[in-house]
Amino acid sequence: MPAKRELTMRQLRHMLRLAHDGVSAREIGRRLGVARSTIQDNLKRAAAAGLNWPLPEDMGDDTLERRLFSRTGVKTGQRRRIEPDWAELARELKRPGVNMTWIQIRSATSFNWLR
Repeated sequence: MPAKRELTMRQLRHMLRLAHDGVSAREIGRRLGVARSTIQDNLKRAAAAGLNWPLPEDMGDDTLERRLFSRTGVKTGQRRRIEPDWAELARELKRPGVNMTWIQIRSATSFNWLR
């Protein structure tokens, strides 16, 4: 669930405090100057991370950011799909009459990341 816009740590803390006080996502967005969907995404992240207001006193900005935005269960540097050989792709696209559809048809298994 990607956040639409990054909030500062101060805004994130303020968002959690307002949500705890029962303020709607629309009103929180209005007060912080961001879209309602951004607030909803960040509130979902906080709920998934088990964060509630008041935050523990020893929780710093780095810890809060790590809890909210870390991708649990995914190893760093690992991709879900194999990336194509970008150099080969660039060479193919330079040939006359070649477009992405042609490349997909020619090599359906190599470039299935485009689907």
